[in-house]
Amino acid sequence: MSEIFQNIPKIEYGGADSRDPLKFKYYDAERVVLGKKMSEHLPFAMAWWHNLGAAGTDMFGRDTADKSFGAEKGTMEHARAKVDAGFEFMQKLGIRYFCFHDVDLVPEADDIKETNRRLDEISHYIAAKIARTGIKCLWGTANLFSNPRFMNGAGSSNSADVFCFAAAQIKKALDLTVRFGGRGYVFWGGREGYETLLNTDMKFEEENIARLMRMAVDYGRSIGFTGDFYIEPKPKEPMKHQYDFDAATSIGFLRKYGLDKDFKLNIEANHATLAGHTFQHDLRVSATNGMLGSIDANQGDLLLGWDTDEFPFNVYETTMCMYEVLKAGGLTGGFNFDSKARRSSYTPEDMFYSYILGMDSFALGLLKAAAIIEDGRIDEFVRDRYASYNDGIGKAIVEGRTTLAELAAYADELGKPELPAPGRQEYLQSIVNSILFS
Repeated sequence: MSEIFQNIPKIEYGGADSRDPLKFKYYDAERVVLGKKMSEHLPFAMAWWHNLGAAGTDMFGRDTADKSFGAEKGTMEHARAKVDAGFEFMQKLGIRYFCFHDVDLVPEADDIKETNRRLDEISHYIAAKIARTGIKCLWGTANLFSNPRFMNGAGSSNSADVFCFAAAQIKKALDLTVRFGGRGYVFWGGREGYETLLNTDMKFEEENIARLMRMAVDYGRSIGFTGDFYIEPKPKEPMKHQYDFDAATSIGFLRKYGLDKDFKLNIEANHATLAGHTFQHDLRVSATNGMLGSIDANQGDLLLGWDTDEFPFNVYETTMCMYEVLKAGGLTGGFNFDSKARRSSYTPEDMFYSYILGMDSFALGLLKAAAIIEDGRIDEFVRDRYASYNDGIGKAIVEGRTTLAELAAYADELGKPELPAPGRQEYLQSIVNSILFS
């Protein structure tokens, strides 16, 4: 097999002062941070769909990038060429995982039996690459949103036939995930939502989504899948109202339908900001509920009202992300670059520059987050801010040794409480800045 990215060397660590665009500035896989190698803190994954498929098309223009990799698109030859390109790409960057949708791997046929035959064929090819390289699947999923049949969703579809077709795709995607050594399986409810309640039975749709997820769990466990299932929250786009709006909504759904023992969340930065939250907020909500599983590593553009899937470069955001991940004890999944190079970044070199940017941004975020934790001032401040609950009436509240009537009597004697301890937000932000820029 000939080399596809012939002008690209293996990407090595060059250090922060390096001017070589094809070297990492901060990502040093072997560097130990808080007792673990950087590569262990940051199990990066390549997104098959964006990196090997997205070619710069947008609603106003056609492809700008050539992602044919020397083969005719829409053929099994092209499917194999994408495998060759993807594994060469991951090896050159030192990436150990990939993520996929079923129809990322092969061109979808009109008949599901033919699609599955193609998936079986390509799975042999991918499995051989996995055996030779040690690269594995972080998570798999089924594309239940692109085909016109899913115009009203998959689990939420008003058509029982479409529901069955979704189940068939999920079954096959789970088979592939297990074969590729996948650590997780993701449900992204791309069209699990509605445009108007005038034609929608919301209760029925939510129950049907839960039924589909429960069947997926039962089947996955029956074939030996021991990893986590994930929900990837997103508030809107393409549907106006999506049932997996944000982390809190998704956690409530999982608990309501008894799915919380098998599911965690795959949090995407851009989706969190579309919901009106910070990335850090949805990470914290997930972590405090014991459901932080995996991360789609990207960022959005706050000047645009849609999911732009940009490669992450905001080091403040990656630092706050890694702060949450470190405080939570790490991920059961990893960091998938659900990111695409901009339309005008269309060369093979741009594919590598994009991943170098993303990997460096998270590596620097890891270093700075570790420095914040080792510095200790923020953790100490937060502990002290709630010190009134360490003894006296506060301790009684926490330990459940008091009643509403007793608290009311305490307040009567108190007369007027002092103002709470100051939040000192600006002081804490100055600490973060001093560490970020040191």
